[in-house]
Amino acid sequence: MFPSNSPETGRDPWTEGPPPAGGPAPRTGPAVETDERRSGGPRRLRRGGAARRADDEVDADDEEEAPPVEVRRQLSLAIGGFAALLGIGLVVAAQTSGPGHRLPFTVVVLTVQLLFVLAWTMVTRPPALGVVVGVGGVTALAADTVAVRSAEARLGPLFYVAIGGVLAAVLGQLVRRVDRLRVTDSLRTTATIVFGVAAIATLIVLNRIPAGTQAIAVCLTAAGVALTVARVADAIAAWPRLAPQVPRGAAGVVGGAMAGTLVSALLGGYLVTPFTPTRAAIIGLVAAVVAVLADLAVSYAEAGRLMAGELPTVWAARHVQGPLGGFALAAPAAYLMCRLVL
Repeated sequence: MFPSNSPETGRDPWTEGPPPAGGPAPRTGPAVETDERRSGGPRRLRRGGAARRADDEVDADDEEEAPPVEVRRQLSLAIGGFAALLGIGLVVAAQTSGPGHRLPFTVVVLTVQLLFVLAWTMVTRPPALGVVVGVGGVTALAADTVAVRSAEARLGPLFYVAIGGVLAAVLGQLVRRVDRLRVTDSLRTTATIVFGVAAIATLIVLNRIPAGTQAIAVCLTAAGVALTVARVADAIAAWPRLAPQVPRGAAGVVGGAMAGTLVSALLGGYLVTPFTPTRAAIIGLVAAVVAVLADLAVSYAEAGRLMAGELPTVWAARHVQGPLGGFALAAPAAYLMCRLVL
């Protein structure tokens, strides 16, 4: 018969001998969590490897989203009106131009170029502001002169003028020691200003080729209608919002492009050969989409500057920057589509 109780009863099976003197007592059972650890809740790992408690997620969920930026209706209507007036001025001026009578249209184009330079430099604030403004004005004069007096109506000479303007602006910024560190960061801004001036001069080159004046009428009308309808739609209802910080709506962007395409198709039905409603709708669609997207990009850039803590610049310059940029990109788009489609 074996005894009912083992002689090892009461002895810890995990220990071979008595604990060392002064050392911690051996663990004879499951670990008991303290109140401090139990109150912390389950722990998770952050992306960087640090521990994160579930309370952090609760606090993040409790944070309320920032309300969207308010859309100022009167301001949207004013910007749309400016876009309409700018488009009408360019289209009417193009109709008054002829083989030996291009000075009025050139003066109108030069005025738009100078407005473009002033608006973009005041908003973006590149280093050596005076140098950039001066180089932009000289580039505008040189581009218009080359566009009028070149032997053939091509974009190549304008591209060379723009490259020279960018190099001159960068060298002027490098001369000033204070602005030397900012030249690399502002290279994109400087190039945008100079190339935008040269892009507007594309209208003069387009005016010299066959069917170019009609293409200007179709494309700039589509761009002007698209910009105006987009801004008016934002004034009525900026919905759905593209971003909470940008006071623009997707309905205005899409509706403006569609309205510009429709107007260009209707206008193409009244023009002579080689225009047809289909061809006019194609080139008008490209001009309208390019203009609306350029205006939208300016709105995003303005929202980004405000979120970064930059102080707002001149009020008028900030709000005419979008339509000016839209027409600046619509001009070379009109030239390319005229060469490809017509």
